[in-house]
Amino acid sequence: MRQHPISPVTEPTQYRAIGVVRGCYVPADPDQLTRGLIRTDDGTEIEAVVLGRLLTLMRRHLDLATPHLWVVYPRSREENQLHLQMVGVWEPSTLTPPTEAAPAVPDADQLPEGDDYFSIRGELIFTRPETGDLVIKVWQQPRPDGNRPVPFKLQLRGDIPLEHLRHFVSLDLRRQGQQLVVERFEVIGPVAERGNRGGRARKPGGDKGGPAKPKGHGRAVTRQGR
Repeated sequence: MRQHPISPVTEPTQYRAIGVVRGCYVPADPDQLTRGLIRTDDGTEIEAVVLGRLLTLMRRHLDLATPHLWVVYPRSREENQLHLQMVGVWEPSTLTPPTEAAPAVPDADQLPEGDDYFSIRGELIFTRPETGDLVIKVWQQPRPDGNRPVPFKLQLRGDIPLEHLRHFVSLDLRRQGQQLVVERFEVIGPVAERGNRGGRARKPGGDKGGPAKPKGHGRAVTRQGR
């Protein structure tokens, strides 16, 4: 059985944007669960959509009147407003059949990183340390038909120096209200320029394989964010 809802990184420059949020899912229409919001313990209401097989799981096994730890993909649709794509739920005590040798344990639902943790890996394309504004560009993995989705940008909060602009970075973040705030970052290395300026174009990759590899590797840097 998997011990964590977020898979370990397999490549140094593996792009991804994933996290967990605990709260009650409130559908916009009780008869259509695909769109609604997640209401968290701090009173924040985050716009959300339900993707894939989670919809069936919610209908058959989950009490939506109680909070759950949702596995989500974050997006930035509007300034200072988080949007979440819900892809799973982490609740082994409910969803894993207990056995006599290994009964269900409620503590199994807790993660070492705690609630509202996010892992984001991508290219730092904007940073303003004096205001704590960051923008990370994330490439998604190719679709089964071979088409490559366009990258998306995430607006974040944290203090990363200008010298790391256009570098691939790995971020650990915590949700605070409608914002994701950097707790720790690591600089993996510079990202090669795209296009035909005397070099090969970077190949975008995703969370499950085929990640882009930056041109060269810089020394890892870690620093506490705001």
